[in-house]
Amino acid sequence: MKKYFRPTIVLTLGMVVLIGTYTVIVFGFGKVLPNKGVGEQITLNGKRQYANIGQQFTLPQYFQGRPSAVDYNAAGSGGSNKGPNNPEYLQIVQKRIDNLKMQNPTMKEMKVPVDLITASGSGLDPNISVKAAEYQIDRVAKARNISVESLKELIAKNSADENIVFFAPQKVNVLKLNAALENLK
Repeated sequence: MKKYFRPTIVLTLGMVVLIGTYTVIVFGFGKVLPNKGVGEQITLNGKRQYANIGQQFTLPQYFQGRPSAVDYNAAGSGGSNKGPNNPEYLQIVQKRIDNLKMQNPTMKEMKVPVDLITASGSGLDPNISVKAAEYQIDRVAKARNISVESLKELIAKNSADENIVFFAPQKVNVLKLNAALENLK
């Protein structure tokens, strides 16, 4: 037993030093970044919210983000783990499609963008595609009495190519887009 005691202690202390050093380096690197290691926060309707976590918007005057399998609970992120052939999952997706078409009646003939009916792997994706934002323009324009052209410009201003991959579609952060929408007043 004594033969194994010393290597165990040395290995444990070595791992504590290695993992501790890694933690200090990552923490220190986070503190020199522009946001000081804290997620970007935006104030919308008097509430501070994180722009890197998906938020739920249900009112017609706001753009809606991706559905969440975890009810937008950042403490318990995760997907639904239901496959594309699961009858329960297909029923949920069909319900989302029907709901979107009801909320956006002028778009009934258009194909619903997939990111408006499927949750992301974390259930907290803050971004939608430009097509998903454009799908909602008529509803938001009508609810706010704003021109469609103004909303298209707003979407263009708030779209970003955040992907490293070339030719990837541009995305729109829903919280930032809705905050910009509030600033149009």
